[in-house]
Amino acid sequence: MTLALNDAIVVPKKRKGMLPILIVLFLISYGLMSVLVVEQGRTIESQRGLIRDLFNDSTELSALKMKEVLRERAMADHAAKVRAQTAVQQSQVSPHDRARNKNSVRSQTPALQKPPKPAADTADARRIPLTI
Repeated sequence: MTLALNDAIVVPKKRKGMLPILIVLFLISYGLMSVLVVEQGRTIESQRGLIRDLFNDSTELSALKMKEVLRERAMADHAAKVRAQTAVQQSQVSPHDRARNKNSVRSQTPALQKPPKPAADTADARRIPLTI
């Protein structure tokens, strides 16, 4: 076999130079995305815990408010019963004794005086609504 001068020898060009760089970049980006997914999972779990804590606090607060409302109702019922008993006891007193009790109560209670208003609390006439 003889080689002629016009026969060209085909030498393949190197295209492998960019492939290792692209593979490394792909692995780096895949690693960064994996880290991002893990961090997002941690964030979601911590937010879930905070939401649970807020829900528990809200439930406790609602329970405390309900207890307060029930306690106020019980106190109002008790006060109404006391007023009713007092009214019954006063209705059993003779009219002459009732008149005497009114006079003695009036003489015993001191006249209430209003405290003076500070100058800063006086209302501006422009801000007083004229509606009823």
